[in-house]
Amino acid sequence: MKPAAAAASLTLTVVLLAAAAPQALADTNPPPSAGDATPTAPVKIDPSSPNLQLPEGSTLAAPKVLDIVSVTDESTVAASQPEQRQETSNSTVTYALQSEVAFAKDSATLSPSVTSRIQAIAADINARHVTSPIRVFGFTDDLGSSEHGATLSRQRAQAVYQVLATELGKAGDASHTFQVRGYGEDYPIADNSTESGRRQNRRVEITFTPPGA
Repeated sequence: MKPAAAAASLTLTVVLLAAAAPQALADTNPPPSAGDATPTAPVKIDPSSPNLQLPEGSTLAAPKVLDIVSVTDESTVAASQPEQRQETSNSTVTYALQSEVAFAKDSATLSPSVTSRIQAIAADINARHVTSPIRVFGFTDDLGSSEHGATLSRQRAQAVYQVLATELGKAGDASHTFQVRGYGEDYPIADNSTESGRRQNRRVEITFTPPGA
């Protein structure tokens, strides 16, 4: 049995400012397909170029906050890796359940101890009165074949979805819609060349957009 979760958290805040005033970009789409073009290196800019000078009489728009992201890791006293990670921005909320906590090795059967975590996530969704689709996405590390990783991540996402949908239904709200997918080894958040990084990449993420975001 894992020890009770300690109240340890790490919060990272990123603020982006824009000179013009573009609209904030809401993260409402799933990750891009693996076939999307790879971004190229930034173009080198000549700061003395006359094309970068403002026309006479013009002024810059007021700075605007595009997005603020808060990241919180929750760990046990004995664990060196977070059991659950929460990312909150002004557009989305994401909970990431680490696979070592939620599942046995190479299994898609949820451990009994993780049910309370999913119940807490369901309670948060209900408290926020979420009406947008809820995304449940599974991810693995790059060990083994990509086909096996895709299948296992999809099965794990389905297992988390089933508990989450049941808990939301108990609250009397059966109107939620879901997107359930497995992405296998795609979209790692850490270095797969180390065991520490692979542990972070083995996860199931629950993402939703709060009303008004």
